[in-house]
Formats: sequence, C-alpha cells, structure tokens
Amino acid sequence: MSAELHPPRLGNLQQDIEEDLSWHFNYTLGRFGKNEVQSFMRQALSYTVRDRLMQCWRETREARFHNREKHVYYLSLEFLLGRSLNNAILNLDMEESVANAVMAFGCKLEEVESQEKDAGLGNGGLGRLAACFMDSCATLGLPVMGYGIRYEYGMFHQSISEGHQVEQPDHWLRQGNPWEIERSDHVRRVKFYGKSEFYHNDAGKLCARWVESQDVLAIPYDMPIPGYKNNTVNTLRLWKSEATEEFNLAEFNAGDYADAVAGKNLAEQITMVLYPNDASENGKELRLRQQYFLASASLQDVVAGWVKHRGENFSDFSNSNCFQLNDTHPTLAVAELMRLFLDEHQLEWNEAWEITCNTMAYTNHTLLPEALEKWPVRLIKIMLPRLMEIIYEINARFMAVVAHRWPGDTERQKRMSIIEEGDEPMVRMAYLGIVGSFSVNGVAALHSRLLTSGLFKDFYELWPQKFNNKTNGVTPRRWLAHCNRKLSALLTESIGNDWITDFSQIEKLKTFVDDESFCEKWRDVKRANKQRLAGLVKEKCGIDFPSEWMFDVQVKRIHEYKRQLLNVLHVIHLYDKITRGEEQDVQPRCVLLGGKAAPGYVLAKRLIKLVNNVAQVVNSDEKASQYLKLVFFPNYRVSSMEVICPGTDLSEQISTAGKEASGTGNMKFMMNGAVTIGTYDGANIEILDAVGEENFFLFGLKVEELADYRARNDPNQIIAEDEDLNRVMKLLECGHFSLFEPGLFDPIIQSIRNPNDPWMTAADFRSYLEAQKRAALCYKDQSAWTKMSILNTAASGSFSSDRTISEYASEIWKI
Repeated sequence: MSAELHPPRLGNLQQDIEEDLSWHFNYTLGRFGKNEVQSFMRQALSYTVRDRLMQCWRETREARFHNREKHVYYLSLEFLLGRSLNNAILNLDMEESVANAVMAFGCKLEEVESQEKDAGLGNGGLGRLAACFMDSCATLGLPVMGYGIRYEYGMFHQSISEGHQVEQPDHWLRQGNPWEIERSDHVRRVKFYGKSEFYHNDAGKLCARWVESQDVLAIPYDMPIPGYKNNTVNTLRLWKSEATEEFNLAEFNAGDYADAVAGKNLAEQITMVLYPNDASENGKELRLRQQYFLASASLQDVVAGWVKHRGENFSDFSNSNCFQLNDTHPTLAVAELMRLFLDEHQLEWNEAWEITCNTMAYTNHTLLPEALEKWPVRLIKIMLPRLMEIIYEINARFMAVVAHRWPGDTERQKRMSIIEEGDEPMVRMAYLGIVGSFSVNGVAALHSRLLTSGLFKDFYELWPQKFNNKTNGVTPRRWLAHCNRKLSALLTESIGNDWITDFSQIEKLKTFVDDESFCEKWRDVKRANKQRLAGLVKEKCGIDFPSEWMFDVQVKRIHEYKRQLLNVLHVIHLYDKITRGEEQDVQPRCVLLGGKAAPGYVLAKRLIKLVNNVAQVVNSDEKASQYLKLVFFPNYRVSSMEVICPGTDLSEQISTAGKEASGTGNMKFMMNGAVTIGTYDGANIEILDAVGEENFFLFGLKVEELADYRARNDPNQIIAEDEDLNRVMKLLECGHFSLFEPGLFDPIIQSIRNPNDPWMTAADFRSYLEAQKRAALCYKDQSAWTKMSILNTAASGSFSSDRTISEYASEIWKI
C-alpha cells in the first residue's frame, strides 16, 4: 500500500472523501491510471458514499433487534427508486464536501450523478410511491423493511422510431449495482408445481406437506434506504431467483447442452424482467410465479427470523409484525402465511388464521375492475397446488360467514366469493386480500369512498371497520430539495430549512405572495428551471422550447383513462386556429407528453404514434411553430421527471372522473409550483381543496354526473354541434396527420365516436377547452401566474409522504 492511501476513515470532510475516492479507485476497482478517473468516478464515489451508510445501517439494525420493536414489512412488486447516489448524498448532508472532492479530480458532481442508471425496479406511480414511502419511513425513524424483486431488466427502454414506440431491454445492472449487498446467509427455497401429501404426525394430527415440487432459490440483496440527516438507514431486500443446481452435468457431458441448463434458465426467468408481457399464457404463468416468489421468500424470511429469536411460540407474532401488501400483486401472502403456519409449524387452522388476519394489511390502488387481478384456478392448481387447497378452505369458511350474515342471499355469496365461478373459474386476488387482512385502505378520499360504495360495497357492509383512507404523498426530499435546487435554496432563505422534514412549514410561503421582490426571485428560479428542461428536450427530441412560452406537461403511463388523447385533441385545435389565422387568441405554449405503453396495449401504442405524427406536422409548419410546439419525450423515467417537474407551468391531470385512484405526479408538480388543469378525480380533489378553485383549472363531468350522462351520451351529436371539435375530427378523419398511412388512426377515431366510450372524451372536450382558455389567459399576466404558482407550492404541505406514512404508522401499523 502506498503511503498516501489508507482504508476509508468515514469522515465527511473534503479531504476524507478525496482519500477514500483514491482508495476505492486503487483497491476496490483496481484502477491505477489518472486517465481512468473520469470513467470510474461514479463507481468510486458510490462506494465512498456507501461506506458512510454502513455504520448507521448496522447500528439501525442492531438497535431494532435489541429493542424488540414491532416491525412492518412493505411487500411490493415495484420499487421505482431512481438514482441512489444523489439521494444518499442529500440525506447524508454531504453535498458541498462531495462536490468539492469530485472537483479536485477534475469532475463535476452533477455529471457524475447523471452517469448512474435509474434502477429498473418499477414502472410508474405504484413503484415510485413505494420508493417515497421507504424514504419517509427512514426519515421518520420507523422500523419498516421493504421486500421486492431484483429484476435483471427493467420495464423496457423506450425509443421512438418513425413515431412508433420501440421496446428495448433495460439492462440496468450491466455495470453492477454498488448499492446492493448480497446476503447469502438468508437464502430461501421457494416451491412450485408438485402435489400435496397428507400424513399424521407423531401426535396423530393430520398434516399436509408439499412434495415433488420444483424448487427455486431466492437470493437476497439488501439496499440501504437512508433517512434524512438522522443516522437511520432502513433496508430494502430484493430477491433474485436462481436454480437449486447450476445445470445437469450428466446431460451436459452427453452433449445435450440446452436441456442441461433448462432448469437454470427457467428459475432465472422469474426475476429476469419487470412486468413480462402477459398477453400469452406463458407470460401469465411467469407473472404468477413472480408474485408467489416475492410472497413466499419474504414471508419465509420473516418467519425464519422469528423462530430463530423467539422459537415456535407464535402467540405474539401479530403484535410484533405487520405485512403491508402494496396492491393485489402480493396478496398470495395471505395463503402463503397460512401454509407456513399450518404445514411448517403445524398450528391449528383457527390459530393460524387469527394470526394471519391480524398481521396482513392491504392497499388497493385501482378503481378499474379489469385491473383487479384474477388468476385461473386451473393455473394455480398446477403451479401452487398446496396454496390452492388453502384458498379453497379460506373461501369455504368465508362463505359460511357471509351466509350467516345474509341467510339465503346466494347472489351476494356469488359476488363475494374469492372464487369466481364460470367457464374458467378464477381466484379474485383483491378479495383474498380483503378477507385475509385487518385493514383495507384506498389512496385518496374519493377513491376510498368509491371503493366502499361500489367495488367493495359488499365487503364494506360486512366489515366497515376494516376500511380506511390514506391519501398518497411524495417525499419532499427528492421531489423538491433534490430535484429543484434553486427553489429549495429560495425556500430555505425565506422560511428556514425545517420544511425538508416538516413539510407543513411550506405554508409559510403564503406570507410572501404579495412581496414583489420574492415574486421576482420566484420567476427567476422558474425561468432557470425551464431553460434546463428546454435543454433536455433539445437533447432528446431536437426541438427548441422557448423558455418564455407556457410549458404544458403531461407525463405518466400511457392509458386511455389518463386521456392523453384529450390533450392531443386540444393541440390539434390550437394548430387549427393558428393555421386559420386566429393566432392572436393563442398563448404560445410548449406541450410535452411522455410515458410508456404496455407492450401488449395496442391502442395506447397507437396513441403514441398519433402524438408523434401531430408533433411532426405542428413543429414543421412555419406558422404554427411560431406559437405551438409539441414533443413526445422518449423513455420517461424518474431522472427525467426530476428535470421536468421543476420546469413545468401547467400540469395536466385529466383522467376521466372516478378512474384515477390517486395520482402522485400531480403532487410533485404542485410542490414545484406548477398549476394544475384537472378533473374532479383522485387526489386532484384534495389538491383543489387545498389551493382553492381560483388557483386550479377544473373541468369535466364529476363522478356523480357520469352515470346519468352515460345513458344519453352521443359523441356524434356532440361533435356535430361543437364547431371546434368538429374541425379537429375532420383533420383526424381526412388523414391530415397520416397522409402516407391511410386508416392508421381509425381505431382512435372510432373510440371517440363510440357512444359507449368509457372515457367520455367527446363529452369533456368543450369543458377542457374552456379550462385551457382560462389557463392561457392567466398565463399572459405573469404577475398573477406567479402568485398562483407560489400558492400551489404553499398549499402542498399535506401531500408529503411523511404525512401519509405517519397515518399508516399510527392508524394501521400501530408503531
């Protein structure tokens, strides 16, 4: 070892960090030349920062073990973390010293951070919510551990070719993940296929065991989740699937190379790709294997830890543990915990069921009946034979409860049964989650109300005490303090820095709304953020966004209910006005849409093509492009959103009322001073209540109005009587945006004209247009718009995930 180098000292001074960077270049990465510094700075810096998490991580785990606290386990098929390096630096309060240390090596911190790939562990709001929750749990010092899957490939890398979405593998682990620690001492064995065998134990009790199974190993990898400046580091444990044997050596030696490694390949498929395309039977089977793999490995892990430290007495298990099931994906955990108690530890049914029901809590994230997962009984019987037997028994006992409560009401029994009868009997996963949980929560006030009055009405009438609301939130650390450094500095200068951990303090901003000096600083910040976003758009899309124009943004998963189509129709309307010489009525605006469509979702992918075709026409039109720009931003992800939301003026949250459970993008935009144009849906309602109607552009039919309106909905009449919509439809139908691709957008046109259109596109068009006009008019008065922007940020205090998690902790988890 050279005299200049020594093992990491873990200090936070610039000199300490420089010395540790040198150590990791030389001894961790084996890089000795100065010309290699730029290429390997990200890895060296990641290890340097991780070293400083290790001591707190160990101390956090030890303290919780010795204190015997109640623990919560958050089971989610997605954790959309984004980048870990910048988050860790922020939460460790090391930004200045790290930036200076990196500069001493000739690098810029921002450029180094940008080299990290987004962790491919999630797709959209569900996974990002889980990540925000993990951040808040650590910041609040709560004993919460996440369990997920270590996907080799993320959702997919989206590129655009001739306007079409093209899916490419997202191999985010190609360069390794310095934030993970393999825990080979906690490997678990997960069973598939085989059969059940019944036997009498030594005490003469009839027991069951799962035999002749095809087993897969679950290898745990732990990632640190640091709290903000509080020395707490929680754990996210991710499972990787591996074969129990690498390959069949005899078959390999006989020359049958493919079959020799078939078992290994089949096992590793489970954690290969986030969200395999389940349009095929093989895709459905793989998806179910992922869900059981997560549930089984995680529950085995917790139960094994209990037995190791507490023995076989489970009487206090539910007082010491809670599993929060993030949507229907992990609800097989209900049956799996029963299997472990019954088969592995030979508890009686009633005792096992009481513990299970007092340990499980289920969060629902959807109001779309088709999004409530159902799995064929046939498939579960083959793949998970023992679990299917347990599900049958759970359902039989539950049906007895329903029959006792409503004697003779066979229709209600059919509605409530976990097993949906029919030509292909199905297991309703949401129902399994409700029956086996002590808590069922929605994620926004309207969503929770609609669950109890509609989707889960029967269950609410049986168990009203189970149901509650926990409106979602997002972490202000990543979604303001980190992603909007300029605004963060202005906030701290004006109201102090307590807002970072007590976001209710943001309300103090209201006192500055009439301070012209502060308002000018606010505009300067927004201008700089818009210029940064414009630079990203230029880099990714090749289109210039003038920063003085309104930045009108809609970024989220592409889905019909989210109504990106309505947004595009408005853009076509503006294009039509400009080309007809009515540009004096148009506020110049840059419209940005982004998001991924599921590979099997044909209409959503066609909508992406429409956006790109309209963009090509608008941006290449000499006159229209002087007032209007449109881009489809490719491969939208967390790190993109960190640039997009600070630079947004108008946030599009335009889902059909009653379809968006909550939304969290709306909260991120609001925190960063964007003004919302939105429907009376999901968390939009609570945003509207917080900021006031005068600072929100509300439009569209409400849930209560939809049922009556649907009965008389006539899109064709609406189009005929609305001159603006009629012009838009004519441009679509004459092929103006598909001159060389005739009929390309016919399915979209038909969906708009369909009297049974569930998304009410034509019905809400006029109201949307009027709201857009109000927004454009307000934006012309920059002084008034700035005040609206400030008031939106000032009213966002209740949308911190710290508030949400505090409610989970006190009202559900009791920690």
